[in-house]
Amino acid sequence: MKQKGVERLFFKLIADEVRFAQLEFRKHRKTKRIVLGSLLACMAAVLQAAGGFLPGVGYMISPFATLPILIGAMFSLQMGVMAYFLTILLLFILFPSELVIFPFTTGLMGIGIGAAFSFFSKRISIILIGGFLLSLGILCLLYVFRFPVLGPTVSNSFSFLATGGILIFSFLYSWLWFEFALFFFKKIKDIFTP
Repeated sequence: MKQKGVERLFFKLIADEVRFAQLEFRKHRKTKRIVLGSLLACMAAVLQAAGGFLPGVGYMISPFATLPILIGAMFSLQMGVMAYFLTILLLFILFPSELVIFPFTTGLMGIGIGAAFSFFSKRISIILIGGFLLSLGILCLLYVFRFPVLGPTVSNSFSFLATGGILIFSFLYSWLWFEFALFFFKKIKDIFTP
């Protein structure tokens, strides 16, 4: 009984709604797709910069910068990548201190999960791609660039315990964003479907 629940949870195929929406999105004119990608990039930049503009509360808002990139990449990988790089450019202009965090964590995971929707049909594959990219970004910031992305609680020297904790956190966080993206995507579809 438990095995069926786990299979249903992780190995269930994603709905055809995402594939249908991708095909419908490709029917729109290129201008409309570029405008939507630019709008998503602006939203992601504002959400990511919230941590700097509103200390305290803003740090709870900034993780939501993943959503516009993820939604853009779900519709079209090209639009997601465009929104990702536009967000980086906007952060460079508006709030350069957030520029280090976004490309390696929030944005990278959004691109990974969104792109995985185009290439994979099983939930576990999509979650693993997002978790892998997020953990890779955090570990790269922490151990390669020596940037204290997790604050003073985790040192910049390599630790198996810290790395294991980052991997577990990344996969759980990716799973959360996967479920949130599906929920949000269905709500958008309900709004725009006559």
